[in-house]
Amino acid sequence: MGPRLTIDEKRKRMMDIFHESQEVFLLKELEKIGPKQKGIVAQTVKDVVQSLVDDGMCHMEKIGSSNYFWAFPSEAAIKRRNKISELQKDIAQMEAKQVGLNEGIEKAQYGREQTDERAGLTAELAEVEATWNSQQAELQKFKECDPVLMNQKRQETTVAKDAANRWTDNIFIMQSWVRDKFNMETADFNKYFNIPSDLDNV
Repeated sequence: MGPRLTIDEKRKRMMDIFHESQEVFLLKELEKIGPKQKGIVAQTVKDVVQSLVDDGMCHMEKIGSSNYFWAFPSEAAIKRRNKISELQKDIAQMEAKQVGLNEGIEKAQYGREQTDERAGLTAELAEVEATWNSQQAELQKFKECDPVLMNQKRQETTVAKDAANRWTDNIFIMQSWVRDKFNMETADFNKYFNIPSDLDNV
């Protein structure tokens, strides 16, 4: 059994199912596909899908007695870009407010001890900074889920996998050559060159 997935990991993997297939599903279909393709426990699929529907990341349409679910990459990308733009605008406003509060604190601090004005500004600044940090974290989460970046990461993973397999094949070729040329056992070759005995293509 693999490691237990967090709710965010389950949501991301469920969105991958929608985006990769670009099809419309019944819940019972997702309850079969989720565990098989993405390692999502079947009993949690319904809650995961409902959370995506609640957040507007997935569509649900009731037709007859059945509920149909879908989410296409193009509209997800638009929503994420809009959300990122909104967060960036909020962050810019927070940064401007932070600058103003810092200036207010410096003025209140100049030539005097701790005052109610300074204490109030300091508390407001701490609140602004906390909001700013929260929005930065949310912005990063949306960027990490961007379909374009995800596709780029998948391509980079494929390139790295192909390169690793080429090197593994080269090692196998060298093993065969040394075995035939010098009558050396594969186990001795692996031991001499510190190659794991279970080396295989990925």
